[in-house]
This record gives sequence, structure tokens and C-alpha cells, in this order.
Amino acid sequence: MKVSARNVLLGTVSGITRGAVNAEVSLALKGGPPIAAVVTNASIDSLGLAVGKEAYAIVKASSIIIGTDLHGATVSARNIMCGTIVKVIEGPVSTEVDVEIGAGNTLSAVITHESAVRLGLREGGHACALFKASSVILGVN
Repeated sequence: MKVSARNVLLGTVSGITRGAVNAEVSLALKGGPPIAAVVTNASIDSLGLAVGKEAYAIVKASSIIIGTDLHGATVSARNIMCGTIVKVIEGPVSTEVDVEIGAGNTLSAVITHESAVRLGLREGGHACALFKASSVILGVN
């Protein structure tokens, strides 16, 4: 499976809660934090998702928000994953930030250069990556 999104994380479906139209899917990453995704019931059925099945969580780098000092924060984003900054590529408009979140899983975010400067993001530093459950696309092989 090839996609243009920077973040493609393999996990195992650990839970599915269906609503009238949408379902919340919990995906357990190997050695990393769980991911919450909200997709349609039709998508659950067409992908054949079930507890125990492997699936990919796909998140565009532009959908990820980077923050620091968020361990006590209360936010509506269901996915908050903290770790070590392993790469920063600065540009005049945008900056790419890669955060290692455990077990070799890395999330890439593209944020404005000014935000990166304001946050003082540097390789080896600590940061948290946040994204909404509705920003997650699920895929299977």
C-alpha cells in the first residue's frame, strides 16, 4: 500500500464502538500508544474490520498539531502522543517536525516556521503530537 500521507502506522484493532452512522475504532500500535479513529460504519464493513485484525492508521502531516508541556492539558483531540523530537527541517514558511512516540513509531508534522520557533523545537527535545480521531484514515492490505 503506497499513499502520499507521511504517517502510516501499523496496529491491531482492539475495539469497535458503532453508532448510527459512524464508528470509533481503537487501534493498538505495536509497542506504542493506542490510536482512536472515527470512520463510517460502511467503511468498517467494506474494510472487514474486526477486533484482532491488523490495520493501518494514516494521518496527513498537516493534520498533526505539535505542542510542548501538554502532559496535564485537557483538549478535545483524542490522540495525544508525546515523545522525543528526532528531526527538524526548517523552511522559511513551514517546518517539518518528527516525533518518536515509542517502539520506533514516528509521527511527522508540518507546522508553520513561526510556530516551531515560538515552541523552541530542537532535535532531542520533548514534544507532543495531537490529532483528532476524525483525521485518521484506516487502511488494510
